[in-house]
Amino acid sequence: MEIVCPNCETKNEQTSKYCSSCGYQLPKVEVVVEEPSNVSNERNEQPKKKLKGKALVGFILGFLLFFGLSQYFFFAPADIDAELAKVASEINKNCPMVVDQEIRLDNTAAFPNRTLQYNYTILNYEKAELDINVVERTLFSGILENIKTNPDMKAMRENEITFNYYYKDKMGAFVTKYVVTPEMYKEN
Repeated sequence: MEIVCPNCETKNEQTSKYCSSCGYQLPKVEVVVEEPSNVSNERNEQPKKKLKGKALVGFILGFLLFFGLSQYFFFAPADIDAELAKVASEINKNCPMVVDQEIRLDNTAAFPNRTLQYNYTILNYEKAELDINVVERTLFSGILENIKTNPDMKAMRENEITFNYYYKDKMGAFVTKYVVTPEMYKEN
């Protein structure tokens, strides 16, 4: 394609800025390439729509996953475990505490996964002197009933706390441990 000089009508190459005969500045020629409008526009628009839809679905799924995981890992269990640590700390301010003639509450401890442990000492006996079956039968029935019915334990029951009751003898030797799970105290 050639450019015709409007001043002298000389034909010049398309890449020339000035006329080769008179030096007149040639007009800028814009090359317009037309594509078939129906076919190419439909092809260009469809992937954009699909990409937008996929991006939106991906964003929503990513957000829901992030939100759910953050709730699980950062808020729910951590908050309850932190509250249990505060409860244990408050109880420990009054420990050791003699419960009756035979038993002393030494302290409590909060553990991960919604677990609160009570550490007791059987004051007047060594492990060899105790019949473990009698000890367990005597202690454990009252513990479970207390967890099920005590109004002060309602918040603990609602938050599905696991209770560990750890007993040692007067010499500090382990005697028995009773674990009360939410499934146990929710039974009728």
